Amino acid sequence: MSTTAFTTVISQARDLLRWRSPLRTELWAARLMAGLEQGEVEPFLRRLAEDGGTEARLTLAALAAVKGAGAETEAGAGAHAATGEGAAPGEPVDDALFARAADGVLETLPGWVRRMGRVTCEGAWYGPADPYGEQTLAALSFRYENGKEPHLLVVGIDQVNGGLAVDAVVEEVKFLDDLNLRAEEPGTVAGRVLDAFELGDRIMGALVADTLPAVRPIALSRARAVPDLVRPAPDDAVSRFQELPELPGAREAFGKLVEFVGDRPLWWSPARAAQFLTSWLPREAILSEAGIAAMPEVLRAWTRFLGGQPAVLRQIDADAPSLPALMADESLAGLGKRLAQKHPESM
Repeated sequence: MSTTAFTTVISQARDLLRWRSPLRTELWAARLMAGLEQGEVEPFLRRLAEDGGTEARLTLAALAAVKGAGAETEAGAGAHAATGEGAAPGEPVDDALFARAADGVLETLPGWVRRMGRVTCEGAWYGPADPYGEQTLAALSFRYENGKEPHLLVVGIDQVNGGLAVDAVVEEVKFLDDLNLRAEEPGTVAGRVLDAFELGDRIMGALVADTLPAVRPIALSRARAVPDLVRPAPDDAVSRFQELPELPGAREAFGKLVEFVGDRPLWWSPARAAQFLTSWLPREAILSEAGIAAMPEVLRAWTRFLGGQPAVLRQIDADAPSLPALMADESLAGLGKRLAQKHPESM
């Protein structure tokens, strides 16, 4: 980091000392962290420690609050955590490095600084971000231990590409009023947030919002602060579905739908419904005549449960009549289905 950039950091920290806001300071630290190249982290922490001024010590404390305090080490950093060594160039930086750099500084700073990262989760919500659930939103509300600065973390999770985190914001709690989300257990929602970030870390070149890196550290810190985390955290839409039609074969048909939607049941668009009816079922599924006959009504009931989008219902109406013929066309069956048909006793 250049001398000019370091001077700017110190100046900003001086302003934050006047604001006396834990939330504002944590958000600033998250943005600061996002702007550091991997090889700049350790030299920057050393320079702050060498400076020793109140502003530098506040910066160390803030970085530790969003990256080091109680955080699990991220993938690839475990060896450095065990040895105490710094990360080699190109390797992830151990979160514990930030906690070590800030060791002892809290006692030298104003009392409000100690509240950074010390929050209570007051509620959690989850649901589709769009009519077809191609993205879902996970929301968690927090308040500091003194009851002040309530705030809301909202993470956008892309279902189409596997369920990875693609955006996040920290807003006032009233932001929730504009979101059509269902209340859920905080530990489950926080688990989904952590799962979504970890999945994104494993996907090379994942497309995410430009604003995500600046919120990521505080999003992870907040999610990890929620007690009774559920990992992995499944979506409970299937277990909540109670509108199965009273038709022969309906339960069999629903079982295949559950197999298809997997762990992303809220994603149900015209394209996904068409893929299920015209491609996946003929290729993968073995169904009785009753199951095939019941499938359209099962899909209509599922669609109504997820909001009854007219475009999805129209797609089902368009594709359902061809289902019996597609299921009877042996040339469409995949290898697994063909083997199962030849050796049903092995299934």
